[in-house]
Amino acid sequence: MEIDHEERQKHEDDPFLAFVEYARSVLSPEEEEGEGDEEGYDRSGPGWSWIASRILKTCVAYSSGVTSAILLSDLSQAWNEQHRAGAPKRRPECINQLKKKHRRTKLPNTVTIDSIYEKNFLSLANVLEAVVVEAFVLPGTNICMLTLGDYWSSNTIDLYLHRRYYNLVNPPNGILRKGREVFLTGCYLRTAREGSGSPRLLPTEYLVILLDEDLDDDAILIGAQFCSDSFSSISLDAVNNGVSYSLYARIDSIGSLEVQGKLDNLKRRQITLVDNDGVKLKFLLWNEQVILANLFSVGSMLALDRPYIASTAGSNIETDHEFYLEHGSVTQLYLVPFIQHEEQVSVALTPNRYQGSRPLGAVDPTQGPRLSQVTLPCDSQGSINFSDYPFQSFIVNLRDKMTGISLYGVVRDIFRERNTSEVVFSLKIEDTTGAIWAKLHFSHSWSLGRLSLGHTVYISGLTCSKTKYNRFQVVWFEKDAGASFVNLSCLPALLNSSCLHKLTCLSDIKSQTSSMHICQVRLDPVARCHVSTRFSHALCGHFVKEMPNEKGSQAKNKDENGKLFAWCTGQTAMELLQISPDEFYGLTEDEQIMYPYSLGNERFTVALVNCEKQGYGSSDNLMQEIDGVCWEITRAIKCD
Repeated sequence: MEIDHEERQKHEDDPFLAFVEYARSVLSPEEEEGEGDEEGYDRSGPGWSWIASRILKTCVAYSSGVTSAILLSDLSQAWNEQHRAGAPKRRPECINQLKKKHRRTKLPNTVTIDSIYEKNFLSLANVLEAVVVEAFVLPGTNICMLTLGDYWSSNTIDLYLHRRYYNLVNPPNGILRKGREVFLTGCYLRTAREGSGSPRLLPTEYLVILLDEDLDDDAILIGAQFCSDSFSSISLDAVNNGVSYSLYARIDSIGSLEVQGKLDNLKRRQITLVDNDGVKLKFLLWNEQVILANLFSVGSMLALDRPYIASTAGSNIETDHEFYLEHGSVTQLYLVPFIQHEEQVSVALTPNRYQGSRPLGAVDPTQGPRLSQVTLPCDSQGSINFSDYPFQSFIVNLRDKMTGISLYGVVRDIFRERNTSEVVFSLKIEDTTGAIWAKLHFSHSWSLGRLSLGHTVYISGLTCSKTKYNRFQVVWFEKDAGASFVNLSCLPALLNSSCLHKLTCLSDIKSQTSSMHICQVRLDPVARCHVSTRFSHALCGHFVKEMPNEKGSQAKNKDENGKLFAWCTGQTAMELLQISPDEFYGLTEDEQIMYPYSLGNERFTVALVNCEKQGYGSSDNLMQEIDGVCWEITRAIKCD
């Protein structure tokens, strides 16, 4: 119970963690009242990492500061928009029937029909996961329409069907009928102001029809139409003679967006398919077609009816075959979505939420006391996704095959990997339960920003695995969905957001367990105040090692109860000294010496972190901290 006490003390001393818990209790009040059933935890509210990420996202958007009301309003609106709690009272019955067995995870760019009506807007990159409620022809025309609904909305919306799909509405095919699920993207919205009646969706070529292998009709369609051809049976000679193919394969990988051409005007996405014989073939999407990839997920089965088969001769396409697939003018796509398996992960359902010392593991009802359970998705490799985990994850909880992890802690060491052409930083992060090294893969060298020892960071989208030496390794990729990296110590909104911090006296800092402290102080130039200048990188704030224009300063800060010697640099130094490096250089030598004395009566609210190096770590000293000074001022604003 000793660690539990430390965890409770940590939350009490850290206003950010306390506010996350408060927001979680507001959004999911039933958790605090014990309304979940005895066997399983009722995860109807957002996960801990979703709340923390959304709070920090709002703080970045409102750099001048936020209030509790702003944060709770944004959280409530975002969560309700994402899950539409209680909205579908008039949902069509065919959707209610399908929803009973709906276990599919939402695609990343999915929007709801209700949100389209609320915002009166739809992006071309947005995805609709819809159900056909009705297929009909506009009276007096030959225009086919689909009325679409979804699992999260009470509203329906009409779609003008693209003519390439007309044969799928009429008998004998008639697969686009009531109750059929479809994915679509690339839709333009015709608002009510632009025409009569309700908003409608204009025709889109980018529609995928969902199939269910457990339904007899769909299984017969797959077997009869798509299983007679394979990648090995494709012949370019036959293609040139007008032969078409219908293919069925698993999506093995989805490549990132590539921009090519002298004017960067050619876009491409590459999808690798594997057929039932294990043969791989590339399916390429070009230019506006690339948004089709938003409808796919790795592991799903893709059925391609009459894909365009292109020869690699004379092209720069690298492939093991003499041809590849494209989305042609008559191509129609069907999809059997990959359904993630669900695995039970135990969570202690007690009044104390700060039990970071308890390991997470698969539920075993024969061991120990009865624990509540929360269901988390597990992929085909057995990796469990913790992005929706209801409580905060701690380092002591890390296990093999965990993905979507979020960690909140203090930077104890950091260095850049030199044996790779990629931008990789190794960061040692510590919370109250332990410390671990994490490898962070950034897209650009400046993406890390100004980070130093003692800074408090929040990282989401981490993956934990076990090495061949039976050790845990944690990795993170900036480009991954759900990945974020926020340095709270340098967050501009922090000092003006009283709901996320509490003021501390300098004399009380050493007795606090929190690693970051917000204080109101005055400079003490009489005791010691030193100003120097160095060059630094404009994008990331790190000092240039080769030559010493960025302002840096050392100053003794004091309040009514104590004194403390600290250093700062960059924008923070300019806030404290209220002068730019160029203006400071414009002063005479005597004026530079006397300048700090003019600031003795100014009061500032500052963020202080302990940047003292612990032990003999391997830091390559990214920030070139001041020797012998163990406190850094990371943010500062002048008090009114």
